[in-house]
Amino acid sequence: MRMDLEPRQPVTPNYDKFPKVEVPGCCLRGWEAVTTRLKEAMDTRKARRTVLTFECYSGVFIDEITRALSGAFPEALFLQSDEAFHDGEEIDRRVAPFNGGDDPVFGWLTRLRMQDFLDPEKITSMQERIGHSEVALVILIGPGASLIHPGDLLVYADLARWEAQLRMRRDEISNLGVENRGLKWSLQYKRAFFTDWRVCDKLKRELMDRWDFVLDTHQPGDPRMASGEAVREGLLEAARRPFRVVPFFDPGPWGGQWMRKVCDLDPEPENFAWCFDCVPEENSLLLDFDGTVMELPSINVVFHQPRELLGERVFSRFGAEFPIRFDFLDTMDGGNLSFQVHPLTDYIQRHFGMHYTQDESYYILDADEGAEVFLGLREGVDPEEMIDDLRTAQRGEKTFDDERFVARFPAKKHDHFLIPAGTCHCSGRNSMVLEISATPYIFTFKLWDWGRLGLDGLPRPINIERGIANIRWERDESWAKENLVNRIEPVASGDGWREERTGLHELEFIETRRHWFTGTVEHHTGGGVNVLNLIEGREAVVESPTGAFAPFVVHYAETFIVPAAVGSYTIRPHGKAVGTECATLKAFVRT
Repeated sequence: MRMDLEPRQPVTPNYDKFPKVEVPGCCLRGWEAVTTRLKEAMDTRKARRTVLTFECYSGVFIDEITRALSGAFPEALFLQSDEAFHDGEEIDRRVAPFNGGDDPVFGWLTRLRMQDFLDPEKITSMQERIGHSEVALVILIGPGASLIHPGDLLVYADLARWEAQLRMRRDEISNLGVENRGLKWSLQYKRAFFTDWRVCDKLKRELMDRWDFVLDTHQPGDPRMASGEAVREGLLEAARRPFRVVPFFDPGPWGGQWMRKVCDLDPEPENFAWCFDCVPEENSLLLDFDGTVMELPSINVVFHQPRELLGERVFSRFGAEFPIRFDFLDTMDGGNLSFQVHPLTDYIQRHFGMHYTQDESYYILDADEGAEVFLGLREGVDPEEMIDDLRTAQRGEKTFDDERFVARFPAKKHDHFLIPAGTCHCSGRNSMVLEISATPYIFTFKLWDWGRLGLDGLPRPINIERGIANIRWERDESWAKENLVNRIEPVASGDGWREERTGLHELEFIETRRHWFTGTVEHHTGGGVNVLNLIEGREAVVESPTGAFAPFVVHYAETFIVPAAVGSYTIRPHGKAVGTECATLKAFVRT
């Protein structure tokens, strides 16, 4: 393992893996506290009967909730929403048009809603059973429960997508409405990505203003619960100040060793390949209620406060979606990423139902000797010859002749490579990439994976046919050099700072600016969300000129979000970084 990974950065790691947003209000921890509070809420109603509805996100452990509540409420009538679902065969039939058939990776963004999973006759039967029941308490639990009965008290049991994925890998959960535990987890993920999560998100957005309580179900046996009002206030608080989401690190077949040291990660895994450092659709948000921490999907901020967070112009263009993604790709002492291409906008719209595509860029946070980026094609490449070579390599008859067909550029720390959709590319070994991209993040067509296997011992899916339908063959080495490599332009400077434009390409909707500073730099969100990373320096502090939010300290390599509502803010070196030069890279949507 390389031991001198970061000669210009501090040896002692200070990367915060569990960033929190301090918010007012109260959060309860443990089933005893949760059930006691629910009893108090029911007693306050002074009603003859209460229907307690637990609407659950897909992947929540429903049996755990049922066991905990049955001990506290032994006389209650317990019902689960899956009793009102269509049978598995019918649900499979309804999901099939969006599940991509035999395609191991891709489907179509669903048009289904939770109502489409429920059988109207079964709903009526359950409603009659609830209506005729003589018990004082009916507890209804599961996805879609609120469509069977809205609940006299409504509890939303939530779960972030990253935790759902881990439960799939451990064979702990099934897809929405079916029992398919044991199915290859990547196929469960595909179905969840294109259908389950979309269905649950649509219902969640409709219910957010009605939540009486919110239940954090990320840690089995250790629930956290806060009132819906407190959670909504917490989401609003997050949308008015800089904040970070909880990074998610994962190994991979090409993974490296840089993040393990710089981010102080678990020594046990063989490598860490990537980190979702700012992917709100996947990541969590930690709300700190006076020392009790509640974990929620960070997408909840986007859903509940889209205008405060994104700004009117970004919201009007993208809706309640977070359009910018920052993640890490670590190949330090690892291997090359897969050689790949991303779909053109027209293709992703026609084939997958996405309305914008995965344009991206590679910012080199660090690089070792010999690091390079594969970008564009060699001059004069014959498309048919390259396609034939890729297909022959995929059949295992040879290795792909990348030196013949693919352009390469040396990569060093602080280089920036722009990658509009349709451009063949990958990062080579011995580099640490901060990937800045648009959010549709699974739409990568692998053309060649260097003949290796995935962590499951099986070949990873290759998408040559989809890939060649999207390659822009005219993007050769000279075009890439002129248009995609280090297009860095000075913008402005002042006392102790300078600003540079580093991209992205004109075909991409994201703009990036780099600021070098030894003093205070003035920023403004410009009415749109800003996403930044501290790319140089031990730590910096983000402050409000008007005191609108508390000083916010960020550390080397940390990505943070500055909501549109913040407006003016400043950044300066902090702590041991005072007297040294720091740098941030900022991304925002072009207007």
